[in-house]
Formats: sequence, structure tokens, C-alpha cells
Amino acid sequence: MTLTPAAKSDLLFILVALLAAISWMFSREAVLAMPPLLFMALRFLLAGGVLALIGYRQLLQLTREQFWRSLRVGAVFGVGMSFWVTGLHQTSHVGEGAFIISLGVVFVPVIARLAFRESQPLATWTALPVAIAGLGLLSLNDGFNPEPGQIYFVTAAVILAFYFILNTRAANANPAGRVSHREKVPVYALTTLALLTVGVLTTVFSLILEPWAPTFGDFGGNLVLWIVLSAIVGTAGRFFVQTWAQSLSTQSHGVVILSMEPALVALFAAGWFGETMSLRQFAGCGLIFTALLIARWNVLRALLKSWFRRTA
Repeated sequence: MTLTPAAKSDLLFILVALLAAISWMFSREAVLAMPPLLFMALRFLLAGGVLALIGYRQLLQLTREQFWRSLRVGAVFGVGMSFWVTGLHQTSHVGEGAFIISLGVVFVPVIARLAFRESQPLATWTALPVAIAGLGLLSLNDGFNPEPGQIYFVTAAVILAFYFILNTRAANANPAGRVSHREKVPVYALTTLALLTVGVLTTVFSLILEPWAPTFGDFGGNLVLWIVLSAIVGTAGRFFVQTWAQSLSTQSHGVVILSMEPALVALFAAGWFGETMSLRQFAGCGLIFTALLIARWNVLRALLKSWFRRTA
């Protein structure tokens, strides 16, 4: 049986979600054994370096404007990932953290409206209170008492939502179509430079905030393994497959498929670290997941209509 380009794209997006979810496990193992910002620096420099070696010709063809646009996107990405990895280091529950980070999907249209005055569908404003309710449930611990890891994750979700908007605007024409083809940055080059910028930025943050000597004095085989797996499988591999999936078809259901990432993280964390969820956590994560589906309702509705037409 020959698969259509859209079907191939969907299968690749399932692989992307799995790679993203398993990367949380690699990263958690690493930050338990070394400073989190140092880990992020090594991970992204290695991942960006691999992508740069593969696609260096595209990098050499960038204009100065495209280069600086990529660095600006990467700088915002770097700040967001710094908060993410600090949250991962301090969290008591990896699966819960993945659901909090997924709130970026809900925050993207809100920020696009507030910062860039882009019109948004009703689903955006319907999803927001549901997401806040879910976050509120997760923060209830003898009253409203969020953990430090939760605060870092929420901050990261907001910054990463802003990064997503900047990344999209750098890679595509704006809604009014006023960005010329010369100014748009090829997706592969944009991804590579963004990853390298994250690596450089987190290196600077780590130099200022973290001690390096203990880590390099006890740089064992397992720690190297987690860094390499996070960089090659969870970062370079994931973004390469995602770019490939996006190039195959505009009819893919990738947006909906990637919504499954936090649920996959929770399942992996249960098997890997033996994590369990209380009823309160389960309800909070359930509300956040519901908010993700509401935020992507237009895509989900089109998917359901297509499925019913095929089965009718």
C-alpha cells in the first residue's frame, strides 16, 4: 500500500511527538547529575553543530538580515529554554511539568493578539479560562502554593509561546503578505541558528550562575550518554524529522498529533521514574489537555469531518 504525502507526514509527526517525549526523560536524568544550564548549553551546541554540518550550504546562503533575524529568534528561545530546564531541575513531577509547558499552545494566540494585534477565533478565549483552571488545580497544595518548578514552567511556556510567534514570522510571510521572499529565513537554517544561539546563550548564563568544576571532575559515561541522547535524538533528530514532516504536506494533522506530547511524557515518566498522579493532578492536567483541544478546535473539527467522510 502506497501512503499519501499527508499520511507520511502524520506518521512522522507521531515520531516527532515520541522523540520529544522521550527527550524529557534524557534531560531529567542529565539535570539530576549536573547543572541544568550547563546541560542545556552542551545539548544545544551539540545539536546545532550536527545540523550545521549537514546543512552548511543553506547557512552560507543567508543574507545578513536573515542571519540576524535567526539570532533574535534564538535569543528568545534560549531564555525560554533556560526557564524550562531550571523548572525540570526543580520539579517534583515531570509529567505535570509537560502539561504546564504545553500551555504555550494556549498562550500563542493570546500573545499574537496582544503584541501583534492579530485577530483570533473564539476558541482562543474559550480555552484560556479552562487552561487557567487546570493550572490553578495543579498549584493547590495546602492552599494556593505553587512549587518553584511550576513557576519556572509557566514562565517558560509564556516565553516559548512568544518564540513560536517570532519563529513563524521569520520563516513565513506575515498575514498581510508584506515580507519579501528575500527576508524569509529557510526553516532548516533558522532552526540550526536558533539551536546554536540557545547553546551560546545558556553557556553564558551557566558561566555566571553555575559551578562547572564538580561536573567535569566527575564526567562519567552515563552523563555523557544522556547529553548525547538529548542532543542527537531529542533535539537534532526531532527538529530534522519535524522539518521533514512539514515539507511533505500542508494537509497533515501534525498540530493535533503534537498535542499528545504531554500525555506521552506522563506515560514515559510513569514507566521511567515511577511517577503517579493524585486525583487533583489528574484533574488539572485533564483541564489543560482540554484547553489544548479547544485551542486547536478548528484543526480538530476538520480532522473529525475528514474521518467521518471516509467512514460513512
